Amino acid sequence: MEINYSFMMEEFLKEKGIKPEDIREFEPEAAKAHKMIQERGFSELAFLDLPFQDTREIEDTGRWIREKAEYFLILGIGGSALGPRVLLDTFKKTHRPNVFIYDNVDPGTLDRILRHIKLKDTVINVITKSGTTGETVASFMILWDSLKKEGLRPEEHIVITTDPEKGPMRRIAKEYALRSLSIPSGVVGRYSVLSPVGLLLASVLGVKPQELLEGARQVHKRCTVAELKENPAYMFGSLLHLMDKKFSRRINILMPYSDALKSFSEWFCQLWAESLGKNGKGLMPYPSVGAVDQHSQLQLWIEGPDDKVVIFIRIEDYGVDYKIPEIFPDIKEFAFLGGHTLSKLIQAEQEATALSLMKAGRPNITISINTISPTTIGELFHFFEIATAFTGILYGINPFNQPAVEEGKLYTRAMMGSPDLEDRLREVMSVREKANYKIGYRP
Repeated sequence: MEINYSFMMEEFLKEKGIKPEDIREFEPEAAKAHKMIQERGFSELAFLDLPFQDTREIEDTGRWIREKAEYFLILGIGGSALGPRVLLDTFKKTHRPNVFIYDNVDPGTLDRILRHIKLKDTVINVITKSGTTGETVASFMILWDSLKKEGLRPEEHIVITTDPEKGPMRRIAKEYALRSLSIPSGVVGRYSVLSPVGLLLASVLGVKPQELLEGARQVHKRCTVAELKENPAYMFGSLLHLMDKKFSRRINILMPYSDALKSFSEWFCQLWAESLGKNGKGLMPYPSVGAVDQHSQLQLWIEGPDDKVVIFIRIEDYGVDYKIPEIFPDIKEFAFLGGHTLSKLIQAEQEATALSLMKAGRPNITISINTISPTTIGELFHFFEIATAFTGILYGINPFNQPAVEEGKLYTRAMMGSPDLEDRLREVMSVREKANYKIGYRP
């Protein structure tokens, strides 16, 4: 992995860029954040230990699923689904089991999944750290009931991934002798992809969990050193923090040049938004994919409000390639492409986009990886997690909680009839009566 932040600097952006002395003056702040990380100022920094875990139980469970199941269904939401989806989109194969992720309580989606699979040939992985996630619990209850109605034994079809000791899912796993895996106590959902949350699916897909963790270990070694200029994760977070403080650039666009990494942008968005958006502070992530979004959004990025930093992920070797044939030589608009490869074209598009943004005074960073492999994906996961925790500490907030999200959960529970939230339900009913600013029609 390499990070090129040249197009963040004054040399290229003139008065719109960061000066070398800005970085030097920021080093004491970075040192304070590093000290808090090293001293584990938050118990949730336990994610830093995940690269060094024993994965034998995960691999054994993955092997059992591969041998037993025609279909593998994951129930989860947020960090319990976004990380697994990255792995599915990156490493999916055509052989069994066929994998589905149900991460939204859209009944139409569940109906389509249930019409496609046969429960007798399915293993269901229920992922919820707390064991109380409403969306996941609801879908689990429906699937449990469906298994029973077909005369199937849940212990032969369900794997629970939850807290090692507490919560209703752990209680159910014990009571019904279900297979289960543990998310370490200090690891919160959006930092959990390198726990059984993601590693079980990796194993089911035939990817060795230790290959993912090897990439994470490589990043860990480099991204936990104290020196700012020697630490890519710290430099990344510091530069984006400085772009906010000096120039009010608070929108961070992640743009991998690979269809396989489109869902990685979505995973990053939860990690960045839910970790940093606190106390009126934060950086707004935006998911994108190259080269597609050059044709839909680049105009805005270059000539619209100057409030963005674009973060590219560049792939040096796609592992497969196609040569563009040298045909239509008389059509000059076609002829120049002949003889080149698709990988050269997409790489040229990435570099051209970075140059165009720089020329317009718009900052951007390029993260380059050699290829898309379990090792490099493990690198990317752990890099962004360390960078997020570090950046949150720079902002003086807790990068691991999500108090505003909890408010919405309470209202949802109240509307669904939770007996301990009657006051909330009365508040909901009162607001409904007053919210009459409406316009529209009914056919």
